[in-house]
Amino acid sequence: MESSNPTFHRGNFATRLGIVLATAGSSVGLGNIWRFPVETGANGGAAFILIYLLCVIFLGVPMMTAEFIIGRRAHTDIASAYQRLAPRQPWYITGYAGMLCVTLILSYYSVVAGWVLKYAVDAATGTLASVSDTAAYFSDFSTSTWTPLFFALVFLLLTHIIIVRGVQNGIERFSKLLMPLLLIIMLLLAIGSLTMSGAAAGVEFLLKPDFSKIDSSVVLSALGQAFFSLSIAIGCLSTYASYFKPDVPLMKTAANVVGIDTVVAILSGFIIFPAVFSVAGVAPDAGPGLVFVTLPEIFNSLFRSVPWLGYGFSLMFYVLLVLAALTSTISMHEEVTAFFVDRYGTSRRRAAVYMTATTIVLATLCSLSFGPLADFRPFFGRGFFDAFNDVTALWIMPLSGIVLSIFVGWRLPKSLVIEELTNHHTLHYPDWLFHGFFFLIRWVAPIAICLIFLNELLS
Repeated sequence: MESSNPTFHRGNFATRLGIVLATAGSSVGLGNIWRFPVETGANGGAAFILIYLLCVIFLGVPMMTAEFIIGRRAHTDIASAYQRLAPRQPWYITGYAGMLCVTLILSYYSVVAGWVLKYAVDAATGTLASVSDTAAYFSDFSTSTWTPLFFALVFLLLTHIIIVRGVQNGIERFSKLLMPLLLIIMLLLAIGSLTMSGAAAGVEFLLKPDFSKIDSSVVLSALGQAFFSLSIAIGCLSTYASYFKPDVPLMKTAANVVGIDTVVAILSGFIIFPAVFSVAGVAPDAGPGLVFVTLPEIFNSLFRSVPWLGYGFSLMFYVLLVLAALTSTISMHEEVTAFFVDRYGTSRRRAAVYMTATTIVLATLCSLSFGPLADFRPFFGRGFFDAFNDVTALWIMPLSGIVLSIFVGWRLPKSLVIEELTNHHTLHYPDWLFHGFFFLIRWVAPIAICLIFLNELLS
């Protein structure tokens, strides 16, 4: 039975700082600290970063603002939000697709987050420093049955505990703790990395663009990184915006969140590339194995003569990854938890149990797909982990992004969008800003996302 008052159980973020940090935490994740350096290394360094910056400004900010408009206007979960704004029309399918998307992402993301947590524990105990063959160590660990599963479940339970505490006492309070801690650790690591022998070459790689490297593949990679790293179109941002108070400036908040997300991504480059260039024979495009194979090897090599320094650097780096992963898993969990609370009047504790139990089952399948279920590939030759990643990244996210841009740009009344952008005309912006917003949402965003969709599908 549906709740007669779907907003009765809802909370709000208490402060604007809490809003920015929580929403930035939703966007900041392993994609910033792991995928961004990999993409930067594979696409020419500074040239890629310049294109990426243009993409987050002209795609990221307007699309994030569009999600904020849906969330705050409807003041409910993502599926109900589309129904409330466009009654008796099939737009709500996008909301359900978003919840399916975050459930699948959280399932395989928690496996990777569990790997990160295991490496943080190994760094703390000194185990990681004694590993001689990092590739074999990671392979043995990730393909085992119980250890990676245990750490994935621990990570999901950490997320569950925060969600159960609610919007202000859980999400906002922990975001105010985790995000500043994350940024402090990043600054310390960046400073330490800049003292390494290869720092100058690493910084040059990041800051000196080689425009000959720019081609269509670099542009599409930058577009894709901007889209995926900001967690656009899967409903997390709309869910958080449903907790915004009426006086929150949406465009300014989006700009602040995108700014923090971009700073984290670029800082990760200043951490990783000076280290990479300090070790002979290590390429800047080391690929997905960068975090679990290449970097432990680099840390052990660089700090062999000063073990305590290597211990501290390695520990801080993997704690950083744990924090980044946790801020993302919180927002994904909250999206589905909010649905059960808003739609059915379920208590937050019980709703969180539903989501946690579901993701534990799916995460178990994803984790075991590297070990005992490695040969079980029921999805067109793909295992659970790869299939979930394909469905979300190749299909649901880009298609939902296209629908989001069309819905806000064309379906919602223009007057309603402007009311939300101006907080019911209490904020005053120049006309060119509104014209620019609608042009980007109506034309640039859907075309750009279509290109991302085709590029990901054909690559």
